[in-house]
Parts: sequence; structure tokens; C-alpha cells
Amino acid sequence: MITGLEAAELPADAIEVGRIADAWGVKGWFKVLPHSADPEALFSSKRWYLQPSERGAKTFSGTALLRVRETKDHSGSIVASAQEVDDRDAAEALRGARIFVPRSSFPTAAQDEYYWVDLIGLQVVNREGQALGQVRELLSTGPQTVLVLEFEADGKPQERMIPFVSAFVDSVSLADKRITVDWQADY
Repeated sequence: MITGLEAAELPADAIEVGRIADAWGVKGWFKVLPHSADPEALFSSKRWYLQPSERGAKTFSGTALLRVRETKDHSGSIVASAQEVDDRDAAEALRGARIFVPRSSFPTAAQDEYYWVDLIGLQVVNREGQALGQVRELLSTGPQTVLVLEFEADGKPQERMIPFVSAFVDSVSLADKRITVDWQADY
């Protein structure tokens, strides 16, 4: 166990947002690999919940609370410091740890912007009300994001992809857990 890490309960709305890559410098800073190209949740939250990596050395078990002092962008990557991590050895001991933050601590999305995690599981229907599937994941293809839907046809699981762009997406209702699109089942 790393000295100073406090055991904690993982919040019910916790979302995995990245992992600790390695120590950075000698004063306890560490490099973070975010799961998102826009890692605002890492910058906005001052309480990270850590869980050990599924593989590799396990220097702690269960869930631990990390009180973040500072997070900053450094040469295209993210580095952070925390109250419980005083030196390079302690930072190295966190290598591979998975970082979770409560969804409630994410910054508020702007109008017509959505966190991917909020879209997963939504039902997708076309303008005629025909069910096209449920969002399983989203893919970033560079210029646009693509909804990957799963549905069943002839008793077999199938996959459908729809670009998540205004030309095809009419509306998103998080409250109704529904996305309405201009798309047909035979596309």
C-alpha cells in the first residue's frame, strides 16, 4: 500500500477517464494518459478515485482516493500532482492505476454538445419512429464521430453505423434516452 492513500468507495456515477502512465520529474508529479481527446473532467475534478491496473504490479488494492493539487497540460500530455504523492517513488508506484471521476463533477456541456458516456445505451430511432438500435459505442474517425449501434435481425446480433453529425441527427434527448435521426434501416 502506498503511504497516504485513503481507501474510498467508488461513487455510483464514477466514469473511467484515464490512467497513470509513469512518474514525471522527482517531486511526485506523474504523467496521465486520458481516455478522451478533450480531458476536461481530469482538469475540473480535484478528487480522483484510483483502482489498480488489471495487469502489472499492484501496489494498492480496492479503490483509493487521490486529492489532486494541480493538473496541467505539458507538451501535449497531461501531468498532475497530488497531496498523497510526495516523491518519484510514490509516483512510480501508481503506474498503471485507472483514474475515475464522478460524472457529476464533469463540466456542464454546451448546448448541442454531449459527453460520449451519456450517449452510450440510448435508443436510436428514425423520423418515422422505426427503432434502429442502441448505441453501443462511439468511434472518432477524425473529421466526425460515428455512432455504433447494436440491434438484432433474424435472431442474430447486428451492427449499424451512423455519422453523429447534424445532417443525420435531428435530436438527442438524454431525458428520454433517445436519439432521432434521418436514416433508414436499409442504409
